[in-house]
Amino acid sequence: ELLKERHGLLSTSVVLLDADTGQLAIEVAAGLSWQATGRVRYRVGEGITGRVVETGKPVVVPRASHEPLFLDRTGVLKGAGKGEISFICVPISVDDATVGALGVTLPYDKDGRFEREVKFFGIAASMIGHAIRVQRLLEAERKGLVQENRQLRQELKERYDFRNIVGNSRPMQAVYEQVAQVARTNTTVLIRGESGTGKEMIAHAVHYGSARAAKPFIKVSCGALPESLIASELFGYEPGAFTDARAMKKGRFELANGGTLFLDEVGELSLPTQVKLLRALQEREIDRLGGVQPIKVNVRLIAATNKDLERAVREGTFREDLYYRLNVFSVYMPPLRERRPDILLLADHFVQKYGVENGKDVRRIATTAIDMMMSYHWPGNVRELENCIERAVLVCEGGVIHAHHLPPTLQTAEVSGTLPRLDLTTAVDGYEKDLILDALKTSRGNRAKAARLLGTTERI
Repeated sequence: ELLKERHGLLSTSVVLLDADTGQLAIEVAAGLSWQATGRVRYRVGEGITGRVVETGKPVVVPRASHEPLFLDRTGVLKGAGKGEISFICVPISVDDATVGALGVTLPYDKDGRFEREVKFFGIAASMIGHAIRVQRLLEAERKGLVQENRQLRQELKERYDFRNIVGNSRPMQAVYEQVAQVARTNTTVLIRGESGTGKEMIAHAVHYGSARAAKPFIKVSCGALPESLIASELFGYEPGAFTDARAMKKGRFELANGGTLFLDEVGELSLPTQVKLLRALQEREIDRLGGVQPIKVNVRLIAATNKDLERAVREGTFREDLYYRLNVFSVYMPPLRERRPDILLLADHFVQKYGVENGKDVRRIATTAIDMMMSYHWPGNVRELENCIERAVLVCEGGVIHAHHLPPTLQTAEVSGTLPRLDLTTAVDGYEKDLILDALKTSRGNRAKAARLLGTTERI
């Protein structure tokens, strides 16, 4: 349009090659009817435009009515009546490949010389080619990101599928049953349990097992945010809502729209914030700080807490109406001490995970280390076990994790109060037994070979 107006042109058109059909079609035009631009097609090599794309060289037609290759499929020559027109067509290239052509028609001038025009429109075509290249790069990047996001979502869905969660104990089987029941619904879920039991993992499992799996999963750590920030994080704010509010910011409710909002440590919310949360759940709408227009939100809420909410309700620190709104479907995550059969499964899982991450070939956990882990009461639950195994993998120099690789908290009864006090002789005997068992396992029961590995005799 700009070229047409500033240079007295009758019409301009950009024709691009369709990679799927192999035909040339008008992508954009000025001075032509939409009917003409919509139906016009050329084969490569057909007419002036097709020849320019085929050869990659510009063509000038001083008098269109005298040129048999000028097909006039756009009707511009017919539209000129008894007047004559000239036609200039220059190639559009991207990365040395001709992808289309820029065609312009202008009033016929019998004394016209077109060197300047060809050069000028060649520059314009070069700029168009650059724009097409940038657009294609952006489109390729967008498609790559879409594919990457799709792949990441699928990986997350598989990762948090409750059937892939480590643990076969009876308490965990009950958890899996509950997750399978509630995931397919839109019901609000309250996950309860001590710190480190894996409440967030269950929240992910509920989300990725639901119809909202392709939508956002947004987490808010209520206990980690100060009271002055929690409302703005949840509900967002408008410009000027407070001193530093220079631009509008969406809250977590809006970001989670269509998906799931996970409120971790929900028992830490203050009473004023509880009132706003209750309204959002009841009305399914929120108000940004400083805003006057309510915003509708479609969010599934999953909350988690390690607090005794019933006691908090009695003490007046947690609203009873919010408690009943959250406690529609409750999932209890058992502490690790109540699912001891899972300890070794989890430990092996973490050995493999951190062995790969740190490039260490740790094959197994020694018997004495297993006994120590099975006797410990794990106040920090699965999170503490994971940290314990990560440390053991890092300090382990061979392929076996021994008792002395475990943190001091597991090696002394003073911290946990669960392990019997060992004297030096008992500890040394246990360590020797551990070494002998390891050697026998390595030698597949061959005592002579095991003795050689230990640098001693079979009589030991």
